[in-house]
Amino acid sequence: MASAAHFSEEEMAELREAFSKVDVSGNGFIDANELTDVLKAANLPLPGYKARELVQNLTTSENGRISFDEFISIFQNLKSDDVAKSFRKQINKKEGICAIGGTSEQSSAGTQHSYSEEEKYAFVNWINKALEKDPDCKHVVPMNPETDDLFQAVGDGIVLCKMINFSVPDTIDERTINKKKLTPFTIQENLNLALNSASAIGCHVVNIGAEDLKEGKPYLVLGLLWQVIKIGLFADIEISRNEALIALLREGESLEDLMRLSPEELLLRWANYHLENAGCNKVNNFSSDIKPDFYSIIKDSRAYYHLLNQVAPKGDEEGIPAITIDMSGLREKDDVQRAECMLQQAERLGCRQFVTATDVVRGNPKLNLAFIANLFNKYPALHKPENQDIDWSSIEGETREERTFRNWMNSLGVTPRVNHLYSDLSDALVIFQLYEKIKVPVDWNRVNKPPYPKLGGNMKKLENCNYAVELGKNQAKFSLVGIAGQDLNEGNRTLTLALIWQLMRRYTLSILEDIGGGEKVNDEIIVNWVNETLTAAGKDSTISSFKDGKISTSMPVLDLIDAIQPGSIKYDLLKSEDLNDEEKLNNAKYAISMARKIGARVYALPEDLVEVKPKMVMTVFACLMGKGMKKV
Repeated sequence: MASAAHFSEEEMAELREAFSKVDVSGNGFIDANELTDVLKAANLPLPGYKARELVQNLTTSENGRISFDEFISIFQNLKSDDVAKSFRKQINKKEGICAIGGTSEQSSAGTQHSYSEEEKYAFVNWINKALEKDPDCKHVVPMNPETDDLFQAVGDGIVLCKMINFSVPDTIDERTINKKKLTPFTIQENLNLALNSASAIGCHVVNIGAEDLKEGKPYLVLGLLWQVIKIGLFADIEISRNEALIALLREGESLEDLMRLSPEELLLRWANYHLENAGCNKVNNFSSDIKPDFYSIIKDSRAYYHLLNQVAPKGDEEGIPAITIDMSGLREKDDVQRAECMLQQAERLGCRQFVTATDVVRGNPKLNLAFIANLFNKYPALHKPENQDIDWSSIEGETREERTFRNWMNSLGVTPRVNHLYSDLSDALVIFQLYEKIKVPVDWNRVNKPPYPKLGGNMKKLENCNYAVELGKNQAKFSLVGIAGQDLNEGNRTLTLALIWQLMRRYTLSILEDIGGGEKVNDEIIVNWVNETLTAAGKDSTISSFKDGKISTSMPVLDLIDAIQPGSIKYDLLKSEDLNDEEKLNNAKYAISMARKIGARVYALPEDLVEVKPKMVMTVFACLMGKGMKKV
């Protein structure tokens, strides 16, 4: 068996991440037939014949399953295999992949990280367009997509902060971004602010640090930017924000069924809807991710042509002029030339972003997904049905609390990603992953995993939910009175949130306990620490509990931040007495962003402080306590 000594610490971390992407259960094993998926995630894809041959000849130690150590051995052997190297070289050349040596002294000795030139090109153009009029970005925008401008431009944190706000407006208070006379310290603050804010909107940033961004590590920069861009593109692709999506409801399907679809699934349903109206073939068998069969029909650009023609304004809406799509490009015989003609028509709609003609022909999944999402956001071409018997009152938007919990889960890297809080927890797989985050052991042999059978599939999910409640009661010692597995399975809002809150609370406190050497922490200990820290810094603020009305002004939070990092709060930007609601919110926005800027990973929202929501207030003070204790 190959020794881990053959790999650098950084490469081992990447291999573990690749393994965990397929090992959804987290039990340390994958099935032999999943090996090719892990190798692909580890940037070592195999041709089909070689993959089949490898699996057939494989001997595993436990019931046809492969452990991480066995995977390391296989990877080491393949990495040194000339055929594998040759194949990887061909793939990289074909797909426009750049391989670069690690930027650290340790990793540059043998580690390579791949990144896509096409993605860099697309992201640069998107950022240039998004920030072209922003005076704070004139020092880097416009960037040249043909060079490595992007990787230098993100180094001071300003572009990243701006793009986070572009995707999710008002996430970062502009007053907290350091913009002039930057120093290594103020740059570090900007990068902390960007990373912690990205985490707060649901980006998985566990393996990304400020130094990585400062050094402009391409694969990490592109990975983070894609998450930020995707969150922005998908923001309005849900029924509660766009009721016209109900037009996509199929015969025999309930509104609840439609609301459970992920943004990717809704996008594909939308594309099929218009392709069907155009008399074109539609795509089938779409599940939680974009499938290869989707891209097989867009590579020749014909489907895109018909989609553009269907959604282009017809001039029948007030104030919107008609745009006629020139379909003559369909006669082009060359795929790339036909794709270029199609993109010229997309440009007339202002929707050429993300893909080149070559990206379309190659079927680049990530960039084509972004292209379609942008097209949908600008020209959905759907109309809310008026005559259907639909209970409109059942369409509830996501509450702030629900959004906070969902973003927290996604920031931890749970799989699959949580798009809809209740339906995506109905099989408890995400809950089991959260249990492991708080060090509650899960017996994955008791867990039913997808794909679930058509008959009895929900019973398998219910069994998972029963086990999740059992773990909460017996192992985590949560208060789950009156909560049963059926409540999680059916998406009971109140009872599901009760469990999720206890998971989030335990996770927050466990971080404090790790810092404090395992000492148990409760609300009283946090409140006492806050008051002692404020007093020691000469601040007048105090809190009696997490329900204290003074918290609505955010001054106790702001004073605590200034106590942890003296001189960080610009009090001249704030009002501390006789505040109206707008002034309270103004203070709260500044406080939340400043907490993230000094390095506290806060998930609460400004409104939680203004309304003094005790649960979320506790997490703010707990995160600040964690930051303060690290400085001692």
